[in-house]
Amino acid sequence: MEFISLLETQYWLFITTTTVIGLSVGSFLNVVIHRVPIMLENGWRSECHSFLKIEHEQENVEPVNLLKPASSCPSCGHKIRFWENIPVISYMLLKGKCSKCSAHISFQYPAVELFTAITSVAVAMQYGVSVQTLFALFLTWSLISLAVIDAKTQLLPDNITLPLLWLGLLVNMFGVYTDLQSAVLGAVFGYMVLWTVYKLFKLITGKEGMGYGDFKLLAALGAWMGWQMLPQIILLSSLVGAVIGIAMIAVRGHDKNIPIPFGPYLAIAGWIAFIWGEQINRYWLG
Repeated sequence: MEFISLLETQYWLFITTTTVIGLSVGSFLNVVIHRVPIMLENGWRSECHSFLKIEHEQENVEPVNLLKPASSCPSCGHKIRFWENIPVISYMLLKGKCSKCSAHISFQYPAVELFTAITSVAVAMQYGVSVQTLFALFLTWSLISLAVIDAKTQLLPDNITLPLLWLGLLVNMFGVYTDLQSAVLGAVFGYMVLWTVYKLFKLITGKEGMGYGDFKLLAALGAWMGWQMLPQIILLSSLVGAVIGIAMIAVRGHDKNIPIPFGPYLAIAGWIAFIWGEQINRYWLG
């Protein structure tokens, strides 16, 4: 309680603490982004073998989860030491290379750490020292994980989206961000809107325009913010998606037949609406 009082009176300490936490969490999010798809793939493979009653050799490989095995270089297997895992700073000191084999380290790692810190500070500045900040940070970190995972693998894992949906409803039982009725309707309408678009698109074109993970993500956003924010989220995500998609086709020569994941745009639009949605609505209506 004394520390919370100190954060309330010392704004610089509050922002500094949030920045450090954001950088540290960003480092962990890189683990989530890398390992969750592997964990899903391993689980699916095991389920398929079990269903088809296929005998498969058990390799002497350490199981993959968010805690094990210890982080290592994918090129040479060098175990990452603690001083090589300091957010952003280690990447700069190592000049973006493995200390043992000099293999290139993806820029994703410091980028995610920095972006997590920046968005965490934005949340802290918006909500101050409050329970709203605590839950808003969790939502922010989850959206970052989902956006990067979907961008890389075109997957929106249920083990992130579904707990996010239920937590949104649970939080709003106490009216933290909106009333419970708006949250429940937000979850229902969020899912049904994109499901309807999906069905109509498939009926007209015979193709699948998006995945079920997109429905669940918008439902989760609706659970956190209420149904009132859904139009803004859909419009923002469509606008961002259209701009980036056209740019990728025009500038980078992206094949228009290759699907572009919609999850990152939903996550970006959802976060913007969560932080500045009311101001945007007031400005637009004004």
